[in-house]
Amino acid sequence: MPGAIHAEGLVKTFGDVTALDGVDLDVPEGTVLGLLGPNGAGKTTTVRVLTTLLRPDSGSATVAGLDVLEHPDEVRRSIGLSGQFAAVDEYLTGRENLQMVGQLYQMRARAAKERAGELLERFHLADAADRPARTYSGGMRRRLDLAAALVVSPPVMFMDEPTTGLDPRNRQALWDVIKELVSGGTTLLLTTQYLEEADHLAHDIAVVDHGKVIARGTSDQLKARTGGERVEVVVHERDAIAPARGILARYGPGERGLGDVSVEDHTRKLTVPVTGGAKLLAEVIRDLDAVGVEIDDIGLRRPTLDDVFISLTGHAAERAQDEENGADPSAGGRGQRKEPAA
Repeated sequence: MPGAIHAEGLVKTFGDVTALDGVDLDVPEGTVLGLLGPNGAGKTTTVRVLTTLLRPDSGSATVAGLDVLEHPDEVRRSIGLSGQFAAVDEYLTGRENLQMVGQLYQMRARAAKERAGELLERFHLADAADRPARTYSGGMRRRLDLAAALVVSPPVMFMDEPTTGLDPRNRQALWDVIKELVSGGTTLLLTTQYLEEADHLAHDIAVVDHGKVIARGTSDQLKARTGGERVEVVVHERDAIAPARGILARYGPGERGLGDVSVEDHTRKLTVPVTGGAKLLAEVIRDLDAVGVEIDDIGLRRPTLDDVFISLTGHAAERAQDEENGADPSAGGRGQRKEPAA
């Protein structure tokens, strides 16, 4: 049976720009799918199609068992959505914004008021609850928008880069809220540029680039595709590069010897892909010390977001070509700046 979110062959174009080029997705009930990709990869367009805000040129999709084209009103009643940009009424207070959302969902006035109070506390907005939202910083408005998406707990949630503009404390608070929702049976599609966020939250990750799903798997599976762990060493003197390279070559994969070790002369950094974890790192330190190589830094690194994207797409995430240079074409083709963090 199809999952709580299911899409087959979604295609969407805006003039000469192909935003979606045959996207297939399936998200089992009660799980989190992280839709991971650079700006302009098609993440937001996918969310807009699945939440009935855009009609695809071709393909099909169901959300909570409902066809998004045939039953858009029913789909909207079954989902929650938090977009990339805060959508709050700046002339209402934070409390009034949340109460209004509750009443739009047909909650009783008292229940809406109680729920608003809970969310204001959870998102550290209680002190500003009775101030107009126009007096909030960009980060505060972002948190209020996220709180509004959680006033009710629908069976399916969509969060489009929800932690943009949040500081670490509020990001962690949102992660905790998401985990609570999913443990209660909510299905979530989460778009993000941050592999760390997908690490914490997603059961499965779909990597999107140029409107296509180019890889899918768990976070560990995707990292493994970039070569897994690596040891990075910064030697104290440039003359130590050669002996350090000889030591590190012993730990590289296969029989390629020195070719396994990459060297940055200007930073005196050497890198080699390895397997073996912390135990191996201790052996490397011992061997370097044995030949008198003095080091400024050494570490066992796992692949970063850029490592994954360079491996899969050939470019770094933050420098990717996007849909109209940072704008979602579905929003009219003009870019918007993200709001500053609080």
